[in-house]
Amino acid sequence: MRTARAFSGEQDGQDYARSLRDLLWDLLVQTVMHRAPDVAAFLVAPHDIGALKESQTGDFLQATNIWFQLKKIAEENTAVRERRKIETVDGAECVDGSFAQVMTRIAQEAPDQFESAVAALSVGPTLTAHPTEAKRVTILEIHRRIYRHLVALETQRWTPRERSARVEDLRGEIDLLWLTGELRLERPSLSDEIEWGLQFFRDSLFDATPQLFDQFLIGLERTFPKHSHALRPCLKFHSWIGGDRDGNPNVTVAATEFAMARGRDVAISKHIEGLTHAARHISISRDIADVPQAHVQSLDAITARASAYDTIVERNPGEVFRQAISAIIERLSGRPKYAHVDELVSDLSAIESSLIAIGAQHLGDKYIRPVRWRVEVFGFRTTSLDIRQNSTVTTEVLAEIWGSDATYGSTAWSQKLRRDLAADVLPDIDLGVLSAQAQELLGLLKTIVEAREGDDPNAVGSFILSMTRSTDDLLAVYVLARYAGAVGETLDLPIVPLFETIDDLRNAPRILTDLIDVPTARRSLKRQGARVEIMLGYSDSNKDGGFICSTWELEQAQRRITQTLGNLGFVPAFFHGRGGSVSRGGAPTGRAIAAQPAGTLNGAMRTTEQGEVVSAKYANRGTALQELEQLASSALLHTALSPKAPRSNPEHDDALQALSGMSQAAYSALLNTPGFVQYFQEASPVEELAMLKIGSRPARRFGASSLADLRAIPWVFAWSQNRHLLTGWYGFGAACSSFTKVRGDLGWAMLRDMFATSALFQLMVDEVEKSLFQADMQIAAQYAKLSTDPVTSSVIFEMVQSEYATSASAIRKITGKSVLASRFPNLTHRFEENSAHLGTIHAIQISQLRALRSGEGSTDTSLLLQSMNCISAGLGWTG
Repeated sequence: MRTARAFSGEQDGQDYARSLRDLLWDLLVQTVMHRAPDVAAFLVAPHDIGALKESQTGDFLQATNIWFQLKKIAEENTAVRERRKIETVDGAECVDGSFAQVMTRIAQEAPDQFESAVAALSVGPTLTAHPTEAKRVTILEIHRRIYRHLVALETQRWTPRERSARVEDLRGEIDLLWLTGELRLERPSLSDEIEWGLQFFRDSLFDATPQLFDQFLIGLERTFPKHSHALRPCLKFHSWIGGDRDGNPNVTVAATEFAMARGRDVAISKHIEGLTHAARHISISRDIADVPQAHVQSLDAITARASAYDTIVERNPGEVFRQAISAIIERLSGRPKYAHVDELVSDLSAIESSLIAIGAQHLGDKYIRPVRWRVEVFGFRTTSLDIRQNSTVTTEVLAEIWGSDATYGSTAWSQKLRRDLAADVLPDIDLGVLSAQAQELLGLLKTIVEAREGDDPNAVGSFILSMTRSTDDLLAVYVLARYAGAVGETLDLPIVPLFETIDDLRNAPRILTDLIDVPTARRSLKRQGARVEIMLGYSDSNKDGGFICSTWELEQAQRRITQTLGNLGFVPAFFHGRGGSVSRGGAPTGRAIAAQPAGTLNGAMRTTEQGEVVSAKYANRGTALQELEQLASSALLHTALSPKAPRSNPEHDDALQALSGMSQAAYSALLNTPGFVQYFQEASPVEELAMLKIGSRPARRFGASSLADLRAIPWVFAWSQNRHLLTGWYGFGAACSSFTKVRGDLGWAMLRDMFATSALFQLMVDEVEKSLFQADMQIAAQYAKLSTDPVTSSVIFEMVQSEYATSASAIRKITGKSVLASRFPNLTHRFEENSAHLGTIHAIQISQLRALRSGEGSTDTSLLLQSMNCISAGLGWTG
């Protein structure tokens, strides 16, 4: 029996992973046999799909989708188990991405840089309102329980009867997954998305964060014991959910206020939970413990500040620690409320100090310190809610306020911006005569100003201006903030430019230089610590120029911005707008950070975490801890080693510049081929994507229908669904071919040398190779036949096919491997296991698209939407 030999502690990693999959497969088949017995045979042998009836297709897709999800849960469990095994057998310094490993390397290569690197360290995962993830909170909870059941089964203490009962519990959760159904029948509301984001904090991130700092301390004690004082919170979680209004009319001031209120409720509830747990255990009596008088007074002062002082003292006579903790709980409940989050940190630190004074540091470390760390990281907010708006909106609102005084883009407009920003007082405006858009934006800015003056100034994060194309775009937000009530010579509002297109990335240094030339902007940036936050758009730059061009332009932009700001006395803090797929900057965390240009991190690293990436990284505590540790340790390592890193190779830079230009030319030639837009719309499910209830945001900005206004998410999603995946590789082969046509064998030698020595080019090659491996030209050809213009379709698909062959050939020559992706055995094994089922699902989707578009089939789109979910699950990402 496969289930009988599962979870043996003596198994190696591969055997354990196999036994886990076998167990979950057996339990899924049992569920399908019970719920949809006619489909079970097709699940086991999907190649017999021709015999599958229309009435059985939905059950088949549901079963397959559940299987893909169960496999991912098993892989997650296996990875965490292997990491623990390595730490147990070989030591923490042998665990990839651990603080212990990174600190060991810094101690060997750059010990003099360690303290300054830790002082600068600040990393920030940002959950975004781009839910390519279709799972509801209910489904996430079931997945989490399945994961927890697998963890429980790892232990060897169960009797056969007890183990059998736990396996039955696991089967029950899989059955519940079947009965619940993953497909959304209604588009999620914004409040649904807000709760979805908060769920990851409740499930894992609140608990993983103190564990992360414990890991940091362990690494310090082993490598830099004299620097234990260097520890400080290096995490600051952000969210766009409820703050990102770029093209999403559902995000209003009320929605933003609701998001902040829910984040506050969740954080305070967690702090109260932690302190209630501490109060139950710290039952120290001052009659027994010799508490120094100064500490007694400190604890009494904490207790006295609660309105229920007499009740607390009477309830716990003599128990000064429990009294102080109870008083803090009272104040967190608003009796009376804390005036500032720092006051709470101070109270918790006082309790820790008092425990140390009586030789009970172990109690403080176990019960109070984790709460303090959570308060320092999550405050009264859970996340800092970023605000994002498009420059088109901010410009329109300012033009409405000014009337006919100036026209955007004119010299008069630029001059008026600077005059208004320098003026002591701006004229009053009558909100009642303004448009709803203007009232909403000014109301939002007023809410931001007030929030930053509240008990947790970090409740609101940055104002991110998407499609920043000029300095005037940024200054417009400063001026609007003044109209909304911001006062003073400096503005306490971090306004972050988002550079998205290739042209914007190239213009970024000039835009920032001109911004800093404006006195109010310069003073405001200095107030923020002279660290200028800049967001880099991976998705739109890829859509604009293709993967190779986008990757190189992002590299160049970071170098130029860093140098430009450095000359002006500022330091950049880059915010990387990455997604899950290669096309949107997705790559292994450690590798992606290591490939950043030397000297550009400066300890600061913010990244967006979008859609399915959020659940893949943060649904469970073990995985969340690993991801956070890798993010923080990689940023620490890059910062510490940068001063001694070799300068970039000019010859390699020249080669990358040439490759970038040639790849962009090939990519642009494809997009500008006559009939390409029609091909994209017909040879993919992009038009039908709007039916998939995966988020509250429209698929296009401002209701436009052109390719230029299509969002990057559906752009990548559609090319993934039809297995072209060209957003992750197109243009690479043409670039290499043109490069070596000029340089001959020396060109190939140069590319191989770059692959061996350049972290950036190696990352490019790796991700292109993975994309090529996951693309499938045979399946893509079937989608191409959906086009109603077979002549144009044939021309375009031939371009895709030819470039695919050229790119695959180039990869083989550069890597020296004859088989694509043979360097990535985990990827190939996982993908090949899914390939048979994926082929069947693609056939179903193509059939559904053809029937829907012809008008001959049913108007029920549920099967089509199920197929989209299935393909996304099988690939492991959507966009």
